[in-house]
Amino acid sequence: MREAGTTGAVVTERLRQARAALAAGFLIQGVTFALLVTSIPEIQDRYGLSDSLLPVFLAAVPVLAGVGSITSEWLVKRTSARAVLRVVQPAVCLTLGLTGFGDSLWELALALGAFGLLVGALDASMNMLGVGLQHRYGRSIMIGFHAAFSLGGIVGAAVAALGAHDDLGLPVLFGGAALVLVPLALLAGTRAAGRDELGDAVREAAEAAARSIPWKPLLPLCLAMAVAYIADASVSNYSVKYLTDGLDSPNDVAKLSYLGYMVAMLVGRTLGDRAVQHWGAVAVVRAGAALAALGFLLAAVSPGPWAAIAGFTVLGFGICAIIPQVFAAGGRLFPDDSDAAVARLNLFNYVGFLIGSPLVGAIADASSYRWALLAPMALVLLIIPLSGHFAPDPLKPHAG
Repeated sequence: MREAGTTGAVVTERLRQARAALAAGFLIQGVTFALLVTSIPEIQDRYGLSDSLLPVFLAAVPVLAGVGSITSEWLVKRTSARAVLRVVQPAVCLTLGLTGFGDSLWELALALGAFGLLVGALDASMNMLGVGLQHRYGRSIMIGFHAAFSLGGIVGAAVAALGAHDDLGLPVLFGGAALVLVPLALLAGTRAAGRDELGDAVREAAEAAARSIPWKPLLPLCLAMAVAYIADASVSNYSVKYLTDGLDSPNDVAKLSYLGYMVAMLVGRTLGDRAVQHWGAVAVVRAGAALAALGFLLAAVSPGPWAAIAGFTVLGFGICAIIPQVFAAGGRLFPDDSDAAVARLNLFNYVGFLIGSPLVGAIADASSYRWALLAPMALVLLIIPLSGHFAPDPLKPHAG
């Protein structure tokens, strides 16, 4: 059965299968990532990782992810994005399982190092396939893949909360997750899109991304992207720590902070396009930045765990509106080289993670997590004066 995309592209049953398989891959990755970041307190306890060393370990992951992403691009040129995906996604899930069985810092360093390298390669290959499928569909489908990642994050955080409630321990939690996720990743990989489905779409996207475009018009959007991911890294890596160490929350309740954040992200991404159509991108980005800052403030001054969970949920509603609009604004700036603009902007997601984890960790180690949360709160407010760059024509004043 065939259907036509909005630009007249023919969408076959095989393309729909490949799209579903890639969405499953994003969901699996969301589950894996959520299980890891929401279990940071348990990882610290198992490996004897101090709060002062934690930011170092967390900062190493995005650095290695960048290396993995670059390596993946080299491998894709010599094989295919599908071949890389089929290997690295099951390996990421397996690495998660192995992280639950060590007991010394060098074992943790090896596990997180491997996780970082593999996640970078996975991120690159999945997004290459997503861009290729979107090209074949002739319409935007990338937001749906990232929504699947958010859904996976919800599932992973919920499983981690149940594991903490039942005191399962990391070997059972991570090992059990790997036993489920590795076969699912292998199965999804069998239906991933290859050259027969994508043709030259991945190569064309890579060539577009390699074209030279000026940096200067993109810099405000790069800053907005970095700040948004500083906020995201702060929640991913420290929301659970804040509740357990700062608010004396039980482990199972603490994991709901990330769960609430991911639920808000999923709902916001589902409704975000309608909000932009109704109020305009500038107004939505301004409101999102203000809402994100309010979420940080509510979490920082919260008297107890449930108030902090509500704060992180508010934060999720704010951030979800910003990141997709950064990519959309970059594409509008360079309509003939939108892939190149998106590739450059995506680099700043790693910049945000690289800054966010050490920043919050260092402030928390020197004072408290309450004060640490105020740093990303102040930074996210920088997006408000940058919001004019999200207008359909950023060179003209925008009424929003």
